[in-house]
Amino acid sequence: MTHKLADFLALSRQHPWYLAPFECELPHGTRAEVWDTGVLCLEPASPGERDLVISCGVHGNETAPIELCEALLKRLIAGSLLCRQRVLFIFGNLAGMNAGRRELDENMNRLFSGAHAKGERITQERKRAALLESYVTRFFSARRDSERLHYDLHTAIRPSQREKFAVYPFLHGAAYSASQLALLQASGINTVLLAHAPTSTFSYFSARRFNAHAFTLELGKVMPFGENDLTRLTELAGCLEALISDPAWQPPALQPAQLEVFGISQEIIKQSEHFRLAFASNVSNFTSFTQGDLLATDEQQHWHVKASQEAVVFPNADVAPGHRAALMVVPLPLADLPLG
Repeated sequence: MTHKLADFLALSRQHPWYLAPFECELPHGTRAEVWDTGVLCLEPASPGERDLVISCGVHGNETAPIELCEALLKRLIAGSLLCRQRVLFIFGNLAGMNAGRRELDENMNRLFSGAHAKGERITQERKRAALLESYVTRFFSARRDSERLHYDLHTAIRPSQREKFAVYPFLHGAAYSASQLALLQASGINTVLLAHAPTSTFSYFSARRFNAHAFTLELGKVMPFGENDLTRLTELAGCLEALISDPAWQPPALQPAQLEVFGISQEIIKQSEHFRLAFASNVSNFTSFTQGDLLATDEQQHWHVKASQEAVVFPNADVAPGHRAALMVVPLPLADLPLG
């Protein structure tokens, strides 16, 4: 039945909400288990000590990570890349991919850690988020002493003055991983944004629930399928290949001087349909503003820059009321962070 996996993404897109489970043997004794549409677990005969989740397409129009994961998976299925770790591939929002849309009804990356069950709405994306939580739970619960990793791959709605950056989920006082920061650097990611509170993102779910090293990786700007320059992700692809195929692989040592770390100074929450950003709608991520600058208004509420300088990340005035419309961030000295 290996032929059914020859183009797993195409098969999944033909069945965007459900695909009956099946399994088959791949080269070199690796067992491939399809758990659902877009969800494929690879189990080598003698796995190393890492359990790796690679997810993409949680937003359906973020195509570069989808194409990167598809290419990586095809090499594993063909046997040209040796699988020596347990790996769970997740292609998140297949219906969104088919429609060329970020989301159908709501932002799936705000529906994890149980958020899918809150409120009265029952949407396909909520059902899918609940299923994805269950698959990650199944995967990580299979072993107790492995190193757990989850890289959730995205691209941003708008350009960024720092093309690639990682969002490090809130760790509730735990130390940040120097080895994971080194891996990000080896992947071509030299900007890290530290979350300041619990969220309902996919990466936070894995970090909090399973103590996984988990990140949301922003890998450039949204483009249609076929229009991505995947050479810009060569370093990341190489690191993922090394993690999967070489149990002893470690990234080069962290270069602190080359790493930019940001913390969140303000979170701007849209309150009503009167909300307006005070800057151009196409402003790039990490655009800087100076103290006192007006950032947004919402009826009688106004947001201004509080620090001497703050940069904006993820500005989006079109979110639903009650959701984040922008983050304001400030640089943090790496030397001040607890590293483990």
